[in-house]
Amino acid sequence: MNEGVTPPRNLGELFLGFLSIGARSFGGVLPWAYQAMVEERRWLTHADFTETIGLCQVLPGPNLGNASIVLGKRWFGLRGAIVAFLGLFALPYVWVLGLALLYADFASNPMIHAAVTGVGAAGAGLFIATAVKLGRPLARRPAALPMIAACFLAVAIGRVSLLIVVPVAAAVGMLLSKAELL
Repeated sequence: MNEGVTPPRNLGELFLGFLSIGARSFGGVLPWAYQAMVEERRWLTHADFTETIGLCQVLPGPNLGNASIVLGKRWFGLRGAIVAFLGLFALPYVWVLGLALLYADFASNPMIHAAVTGVGAAGAGLFIATAVKLGRPLARRPAALPMIAACFLAVAIGRVSLLIVVPVAAAVGMLLSKAELL
């Protein structure tokens, strides 16, 4: 166990931790998850968070939903996986239902369109900031920056499907890791 890391002590703390992440997750959950689990609660190190999210990005389903299951299982077994997942999605589920009802009534209002555009821009900014945070420890490895750039160019510019990019990047990463370049 890494020094300074203190996983949740019980299922209640696990539930409340993921509930707080879900409660703040407007605009994208990843920045809030990083802040809560690494910076505030110190459940994980930066490296462990990055590795867990990296694994969960290649699994089907929402990244942090997968991470809640992985981490809950790691700390408390099957009960922990269920509790963490329910904590993460409890409030957003209720809020999305409520917002959907409101949006149905006010969708044609230009102010609502402007607000949705602003929230989308804020979410994109939070996502980019988190990507930079996650990339910092990887950037110290010799082959990481070229791999990051190649994946970005393939997906964002070349419009190559993630179904191709992710397995290729995983295979290249394993080869580079064996050569101790990654």
